[in-house]
Amino acid sequence: MGVHKQSVSFTDAAFAYAKELVERGDYPNVSAAVSGELARAKAAREREETLLAAEVRRRLQVPTDQWEPVTGVGGFTADARTFLTERRTDDPSQA
Repeated sequence: MGVHKQSVSFTDAAFAYAKELVERGDYPNVSAAVSGELARAKAAREREETLLAAEVRRRLQVPTDQWEPVTGVGGFTADARTFLTERRTDDPSQA
């Protein structure tokens, strides 16, 4: 496994969290904390993608005569839009 030296910048909150992980003993230093948490995030994203792909395959196997009809597209994404709006309000960095 190669090591690449790179200068990066962190928000105060992100850096404090990395230091907290080190102080708790989860990682030996901030560099290892950042690398470790990136690896965890990558694994989580890959799991989510695998689950999504499996769900799409499952749904594609449902015969078309059993599909739920979409009665109108006006409100089709309303729940998702509400969720995203609330998330942006809760966390301004998501805007």
